[in-house]
Amino acid sequence: MASSRQDYIAPWWTYWLHNFPHLNFNFQAVDSTFKPEDASYQQSLIFLACVSALGLGLSLLVLSAYLTCLCCCRKEEDEEVKRPDTCCVTWAAVITGLVICSAVGVGFYGNSETNDGVYQLTYSIYNANHTLGGIGSLVGNSLASMQGGLKEHLGRLDEIFSPRGDYTQTLRLMHLMADNVIQQLTAMPDTRKVQVDLAAIADQTAFIEYYRWLTYLLLLILDLVICLLACLGLAKQSRWLLAVIMVSGVLTLIMSWASLGAGTAIAVGTSDFCVSPDKFIVNQTKDSLSADIVHYYLYCSQSLPNPFQQSLTTFQRSLTTMQIQVQGLLQISLAVFPTAEKDLLGIQRLLNSSEFNLHQLTVSLDCRSLHKDYLEALLGVCYDGVEGLLYLCLFSLLAACAFCALLCAVPRAWTLIAIRDRDYDDIDEEDPFNPTRRINAYNPGRAQVHSFCSYSSSMGSQTSIQPPLQAASSTPEYMNQSMLFERNPRYENVPLIGSGSPPPSLYPQTFRNIFTQHEDHLPVYD
Repeated sequence: MASSRQDYIAPWWTYWLHNFPHLNFNFQAVDSTFKPEDASYQQSLIFLACVSALGLGLSLLVLSAYLTCLCCCRKEEDEEVKRPDTCCVTWAAVITGLVICSAVGVGFYGNSETNDGVYQLTYSIYNANHTLGGIGSLVGNSLASMQGGLKEHLGRLDEIFSPRGDYTQTLRLMHLMADNVIQQLTAMPDTRKVQVDLAAIADQTAFIEYYRWLTYLLLLILDLVICLLACLGLAKQSRWLLAVIMVSGVLTLIMSWASLGAGTAIAVGTSDFCVSPDKFIVNQTKDSLSADIVHYYLYCSQSLPNPFQQSLTTFQRSLTTMQIQVQGLLQISLAVFPTAEKDLLGIQRLLNSSEFNLHQLTVSLDCRSLHKDYLEALLGVCYDGVEGLLYLCLFSLLAACAFCALLCAVPRAWTLIAIRDRDYDDIDEEDPFNPTRRINAYNPGRAQVHSFCSYSSSMGSQTSIQPPLQAASSTPEYMNQSMLFERNPRYENVPLIGSGSPPPSLYPQTFRNIFTQHEDHLPVYD
């Protein structure tokens, strides 16, 4: 049947997904026909979802092997290599960040496409549900008016027209026409059960889609945050940031593989439906609707007859016959039976109302409305929906690979930080250019240093400024002049920065004079 359709053609990616192997838990091939209630078919989809667990296991195995080699088999760093090459880590971080950003962009697009497709599906289902509800309401109102109001009016008219046999003969004909209308309306399919099923399907689909969309949105945001933290941690060489990245990266790696498995299973199941949707709908509605009615709405072809045409024609003819009979009784019987006018006018109003319902029912039962909703639902779920799922699967795969590479780069960055700290600690403390030694030597005398403002507040001019006397027990604080000037007794106790340093206007000239006089005695460092 699916091959005879001209208004719907399943996209190529649905056939590609439909040809995926369907295996149950016993590794036996299963028919790929969409049968969600079948246990073997359910096992085949679960098996596809579990394939991603194999990818997760391989990723964790690769990470474990890499960390083992990094921790146990790493060669000792050469002594001359004080600053290891960080080019590999830098490029790995850059490429990983670009891949994650690209994957997140693909994920946002796929999430939006899937949401649009599911929204179009639910919107079409709600429209079809509204149409079916209108059909049921029209049939119910017409049936109630025929069984209730019309029968009551005809019963009272039987009593009124009992003396006249010709009038009662007309009433019997009207009884027969009313029974024909009731019979045709009763033969109409009961759309209330189908309406309830469609409403439940639409509500459940919208509920699941909302949480699916929200879950993927949070996962995309989490990937972006981890990517930013990774760039920040590698740039600042922060150990606690790298530890956070390591833990969150493992969790994100697991979620990426899990989303890949779930997305693949849903995409394959949806593609199985999209390849032959008519067959599934016929099987689902065979207990409540006849095959002719289902085919009429699924294909809406001019070559297919309207299964309701005969009932609608009988309905129309019966109403027309009763209208003619009531009009004749109004013309000839009121002069003899004036009390019959009320019931005759009541019957006329009921017939007019039933004829109006008949016109609306004819329009509602036409296949074009429901067929349009059916096609829009198929286009939404099979084109936008499945395409969006494929993009989400691509996002999950790229994110899993990128985070696997990132987790391999983080331990290397941690090692580089450890090497940097080790080299920093190995600096000779006796080196006069060691910044740690200069800071440590300078800090103990900070408490004795007076500010320049204290001198300027008590002295009026530059020429009157005298440096404060240094205690006899104080030792040089900035550097050891005995080492710098080879223990020349003349400059043994000359303080460069004492307990009170001279003002800035005097200090540069004093240091320049000392440096010039003893330039030849300064040590030379190669």
